Amino acid sequence: MMPLRRTCKEVAAILVAREDRALGLADRVALRLHLVACDACPKFERQLLMLRNGLRQWRNYTGGE
Repeated sequence: MMPLRRTCKEVAAILVAREDRALGLADRVALRLHLVACDACPKFERQLLMLRNGLRQWRNYTGGE
């Protein structure tokens, strides 16, 4: 089992992977714990969400082409 303590680099990889797949329990717990303790990673998470929402809006605007 992987430790629940993750580095910012590991958390960034988990956040990116979350866009493509469901996370396992250990990753979800580690992610939540890290995001509470870190100043930078929540900002990165918000940036990813903003990109995802922008791309979704762009796809809807262009008709999915």
